[in-house]
Amino acid sequence: MTTADDEDWARALGGDGEAFGRIFDRHHTRIRRHVHGLVPTAADADDVVATTFLEAWRRRDGIRFVNGSMLPWLLRTATNVSRNVTRSTRRHRNVLARLPVDASTPDHADGDYGDGPATRSLALLSLQHQHVVTLCVLEGLTTDEAANLLGVSAGTVRSRLSRAKAQLRAHISNPIPRHPLKGATDEL
Repeated sequence: MTTADDEDWARALGGDGEAFGRIFDRHHTRIRRHVHGLVPTAADADDVVATTFLEAWRRRDGIRFVNGSMLPWLLRTATNVSRNVTRSTRRHRNVLARLPVDASTPDHADGDYGDGPATRSLALLSLQHQHVVTLCVLEGLTTDEAANLLGVSAGTVRSRLSRAKAQLRAHISNPIPRHPLKGATDEL
C-alpha cells in the first residue's frame, strides 16, 4: 500500500522524519532525471535535487499537491533551481573569461621530489634543531625573530643553528644508507 504525498507531508510537518524520507525516496530519482539535461554537470544535478527538497521544507506551508502528489511542485521548483544554477555557472565562466591569463606555471606538487638527502638528514635532527633550521633557513626568519617565536634567546637560536648545520653537513657528506624493510624487495 502506497501512501499519498499529502499524507506523508502532513506526517512530516508533524515531526515524522521518515515520512519526509519516503517523499524523498519516492521522487528524487525522477527529479534528478528531469534536471540532468538542464544543468551543466552531473554534480550540479545532485545539488539541484538537494536544493529542491530544501526549498520544499523551507516553503512547507505553500506546497501545492496535484491528486495527492507533490511531484508537479517538486518538478517546477527543480526547474527554477536548475535555471538559477545554470545562470550562476554562466556568469562565473564569463567573469573568469574576462580575467587576464598569466603564463602557465607548473605545479611543484606534480614533480617527483621524494625524500632527498637533505630531507632525510633534516628528519634525523632533534625537534629543537628542526625548528631552528625550518624557521631560519627554510622560512628566512632572522635569529631574533626565530628566538621570539620559539621563546628562547637569540644566542640559543644561533647555537642550535650552528650545531644543526654541522649535523646536516655530516649527514649529507656521509649519506645514511637506505635499508629496505624486512621482506621487502626493490623488484616490482
